[in-house]
Amino acid sequence: MSQVLGLLLVQNGETVGVDTLIEELWGEKVPRSALTTLQTYVYHARKIFADLPDGHAVLATRPAGYVIQVPDDAIDVAVFEGLVQRSRRLLDDGRAEAALDRLDEALRLWRGPVLVGMMLGSVLDAHITYLNELRFAATELRIEANQRLGRHQEIIPQLRLLVAANPLNERLHAQLITSLHKCGRRAEALQAYQSLWRTLDAELGVEPAPAVQLLQHAMLSEGSAVPGRC
Repeated sequence: MSQVLGLLLVQNGETVGVDTLIEELWGEKVPRSALTTLQTYVYHARKIFADLPDGHAVLATRPAGYVIQVPDDAIDVAVFEGLVQRSRRLLDDGRAEAALDRLDEALRLWRGPVLVGMMLGSVLDAHITYLNELRFAATELRIEANQRLGRHQEIIPQLRLLVAANPLNERLHAQLITSLHKCGRRAEALQAYQSLWRTLDAELGVEPAPAVQLLQHAMLSEGSAVPGRC
């Protein structure tokens, strides 16, 4: 039953088809009793909401499947998505401090792995992958917001950890190189570039992206740190 609730909640307000729910529960090994068992799970799930105001309307049957309808602010996933979307708009508008506040609020919602302890089928697993990617994007946006505010020194330790955990992520490397250079640590910035170059060459047989190469050229030609606050 927890898988049914999990899938309905992460798609709050959207009808989840019976076929999708069956795929989540049993994958390719669908028993003959699948539909009956699913209906039993839904029945027990409805009992969970029975004592809530208008609880009978929370989990509704639709011609194509089932839908849970609760306010978005009651679901961490929806709140997180909304905060990340707002932070992107704020950054685009040049409001880095406000964007940083929203991103910090969003990332505080993460208290551990998504749906930890729950058996996962292919459908929920795909949703969790999406949420983890969105969390990672929020982390990158937070770094960008700090860089726009000139707070390079304080994000270097986090960037080193992220680069070590994601050695093929060129954006993270570029952010680390930029912050090191802004702080006058040109030698370390060049070492970070060389580390990226060696990793990409060994793992993929490619060079860093043109934008990252431009960072190296700028450091070599300027001879000193790019003007900016550290």
